[in-house]
Amino acid sequence: MARLPYVDAAQASQPVRELLEALPVDLKVFRMMANAETCFRPLLSLGTAILGRQKLDAKLRELAILRIARLSSCQYEWVQHVPIAKATGASQAQIEALERGAADADCFDPAERSVLRFTDEVVQNVKASDAAFAELNQRFSAQEIVELILAIGYYMTVARLLESTEVDLDPPADTKVIDAIR
Repeated sequence: MARLPYVDAAQASQPVRELLEALPVDLKVFRMMANAETCFRPLLSLGTAILGRQKLDAKLRELAILRIARLSSCQYEWVQHVPIAKATGASQAQIEALERGAADADCFDPAERSVLRFTDEVVQNVKASDAAFAELNQRFSAQEIVELILAIGYYMTVARLLESTEVDLDPPADTKVIDAIR
């Protein structure tokens, strides 16, 4: 059971109610975020930009999110993003490798391994090593690298919100959130 109450749209302020009602799916993570009324719209806007407007390849983003979920022991994030990762082209072998913590498995190509290595270092050490950064810099534009860093930070924040407040698991929303952004 969650440590804090979920915001009930019917009882929420008008701006929060309108945002909750406009969402494509009713997920507990959103109703928990809504407790921070002044941050709710900006959080949703950033999440929308990350999921639907980045130049960074969607599959790479989703592999990074799944890695963050595992490194953060965040089952909610994992459950919600596995279907999205599959929809972006992640293979079952890749998902299974990430599930067991094998981010360097042969099922990942060199670009995917560089994104996962970079994600590991940013999550675990805050700053990626010169080697991990240089490897990423050889494969991706400055825009894609900054987008990856922002995606990592956002999903680390979401994982910490989910885990610290013990948000109850929702069934996978599949690609409903992504589909609504398109």
